[in-house]
Amino acid sequence: MTEYNIRPLERSDREWVAHFLDERWGTTQIVSRGKSVYGHLLPGFMAERPANAPDADEGEGEGDEAASAENIGLVTVHIGDKECEITTLNSLTESEGVGSALVEAVENWAREAGIERLWLVTTNDNLAALKFWQRRGYELVMVHRNAIAEARRIKPQIPITGLNGITIRDEIELEKKI
Repeated sequence: MTEYNIRPLERSDREWVAHFLDERWGTTQIVSRGKSVYGHLLPGFMAERPANAPDADEGEGEGDEAASAENIGLVTVHIGDKECEITTLNSLTESEGVGSALVEAVENWAREAGIERLWLVTTNDNLAALKFWQRRGYELVMVHRNAIAEARRIKPQIPITGLNGITIRDEIELEKKI
């Protein structure tokens, strides 16, 4: 089993988050429901794999584990009044539970903060995301038909065709009451 740690984002992580979002999303700008935020400025959590193996002998390390840890996942959130939008979720490893662990960290934080509703938007082409979120108890609450046309006016980098060769057209809103 692969070991990794989940921790809150810190100010010193912003440069890495900006680079990561540029690489994965084409920009740090995130558009959802007609509003734009900059993901590298948002709070969230990251997953990192320690530099040394979990069963390595003590005394072998250089004492600089945090600096050389491998970042393997990111979730960012936009906090509102009694609700919180999950704006990005990415895992660099598949089938290791990184995405689920990041979502669990957000859910635990939200409960402690008195958040009543977690929500997110994905696009109609992202079938894997729809499966992922529904398996974790998130429910479809709205299909915002043709919302991507407006989003492209704000963020022209959004492609016409997305995953599975499906035209990106609609925003699908999911939520989980906490």
